[in-house]
Amino acid sequence: MQNGTINRSDAATRSFNELTDRVIGDCIEIHRALGPGLLESAYEECLCYELSDAGIPFERQKPLPVVYKDVTLDCGYRLDLVVADKLIVELKSVESLLPIHEAQLLTYLKLSGLTLGLLINFNVAMLKQGIKRIVNNFQDSASPRLCGEIKFG
Repeated sequence: MQNGTINRSDAATRSFNELTDRVIGDCIEIHRALGPGLLESAYEECLCYELSDAGIPFERQKPLPVVYKDVTLDCGYRLDLVVADKLIVELKSVESLLPIHEAQLLTYLKLSGLTLGLLINFNVAMLKQGIKRIVNNFQDSASPRLCGEIKFG
């Protein structure tokens, strides 16, 4: 917001924030009810229920083709969830998130043309320890909360 006026980038940033806050809140609720230790598919089913119940549009197990030398290849990649056509949510139930999980989500963002993703690992004592927010080429006008990058090595 500049001089009391909302510009498009402020509205877009707020929209991203509200969406990610909602998804994270739903995941926290699911984790509190079920705890760690279930298969990823169980958490996915619960999150889909919560999104449907809230009337939030999403696509589940969305195919992600790879374009190589102007040829579209179906390599079997699937995005766990794409929420509101702008947020990729990758769910895990692993001992710990590794850099390869973050790299995978960043690659999915690049291939899909989307800018924002959540990597959520349910196999932790407190869910906030298992949440990573990954941003790919978000506009310079985005809030500092959204502007992050992955550092390797």
